[in-house]
Amino acid sequence: MRASGAWLCLIAMLAAPLPALAVSPEPPPGASSCSGCHATRRVDTAVPPLVGRQASDIIAQMQAFKSGQKPATVMDRIAKGFTDAEIQDIANWYAQQK
Repeated sequence: MRASGAWLCLIAMLAAPLPALAVSPEPPPGASSCSGCHATRRVDTAVPPLVGRQASDIIAQMQAFKSGQKPATVMDRIAKGFTDAEIQDIANWYAQQK
């Protein structure tokens, strides 16, 4: 009887929704350098803003630059300087900015 109660407790804990991760007001390492070219507000430029874009879109673009699939003037070299984890952190942070 005790074992089944423990299993039910474990299942209930796993089924409970996880709390939302807090958004850090400070950008992760490397993210602040992006704003040198990517505007933080809407302006008329060929360089797209990153604020509010979906993280998956930013990651896909960075991976395409990093692998050489997407032609670039400087982004290919910039992307190669970031690890996949850093790209993920930067993309998540920009996606959560409004």
